[in-house]
Amino acid sequence: MAIETDVLVVGGGATGAGVARDLALRGIDVTLVERDGLTSGTSGRSHGLLHSGARYAEADRVGAEECITENRILKEIAGACIRDTGGLFVQLAGDDPDYFETKRAACEEIGIPVETLDADAARERVPDLASDVERAFEVPDAVIYPSRLVAANAADARDHGATIHPHAPVEDVLVEDGHVAGVQVGGTVEDTIEADYVVNATGAWAGEFAAMADLDVEMQPTRGVMVSVEYDDLGPVLNRCRDPDDGDIVVPHESEAVLGTTSVPVRDPDEYETEQWEVEESIEECAAMLPSVADAPEVRTWWGVRPLYAPDEAERGRGISRGFFLLDHADDGVDNMASIVGGKLTTYRQMAEATADLVCDDLGVDAACRTADQTLPSVDDPAQLDALVAEFDGQGPTDEDVVGSA
Repeated sequence: MAIETDVLVVGGGATGAGVARDLALRGIDVTLVERDGLTSGTSGRSHGLLHSGARYAEADRVGAEECITENRILKEIAGACIRDTGGLFVQLAGDDPDYFETKRAACEEIGIPVETLDADAARERVPDLASDVERAFEVPDAVIYPSRLVAANAADARDHGATIHPHAPVEDVLVEDGHVAGVQVGGTVEDTIEADYVVNATGAWAGEFAAMADLDVEMQPTRGVMVSVEYDDLGPVLNRCRDPDDGDIVVPHESEAVLGTTSVPVRDPDEYETEQWEVEESIEECAAMLPSVADAPEVRTWWGVRPLYAPDEAERGRGISRGFFLLDHADDGVDNMASIVGGKLTTYRQMAEATADLVCDDLGVDAACRTADQTLPSVDDPAQLDALVAEFDGQGPTDEDVVGSA
């Protein structure tokens, strides 16, 4: 006997858990499946930066506006899933001063709070900054602990009636007469799930899942390395104030600093090579801002794969949009399925809201999104959050030095 549900969400990262939460809060019966534990994909293998939008301000105004909006919302609803550090964009002696001015002006125009610091003031904030720092500006960047964030979303979804299966890989999708009739799921489920609507929230794996339904979702994923080194009390996130490039972000944790990252195209998000040069370049470039990390003991190294969507672009890598795309597959002949692709960890809630709006329209449900105003559960108690991470097998490498230490 098949399992019946209103909506099946495939993918247990931030976006998938966010979709499940949003729909459950609207009173919809939701089932979420993930193959390897929550946050086992991109969300749990990121650098964990809560963007202010400044990184995109001069090149992607819409993306920057999305980031600052979600930055403010998450700081209100996510508690100990977030560490509010602030961030600096640092201009070194060889960096283009016009780029600094353009980015700062774009931030001001968008409404991203900016405070300009001379070199001495910047070094008061971060005493170990390089000697050739010329100036910096401060923005409201912060740090996300994604394992906690995803677990809190999943718990809220479950508390409102959703069913969460962290170890339930999809094995096949059955399409009949332009309609997903069932999804065969293995692992702890070992059954067919019949849903009125199916959401593909599998990130970099969206193309593989869509292909099971004979749909074409053209992902162009890139890998990036993160290197965590011993470093106490960095303070703010550090961003190199130049065109986005390898090794231009340093993210503070309590006793470590995460250095990143690279951008190298991959064909398969599961099977890809990793190169030592990526580690070395990330350390070297980040050390241009913060020289002491060059010799700091390495604690952990991991790679993640960005879920980039680029259907008609020959260009790859950093030139591909970091925005998100909601694909209604009714336009492709499958009338009860959508894919949510691209985007950033910072904008997961907004991505989920857009997806839930589409699903509700299709199902004829008249219910508003509540996720921007309702605080996530357990966020005032790190130990409870970490228990949820363990419950959903949701520990990723991004925050493994923090989660479980409360």
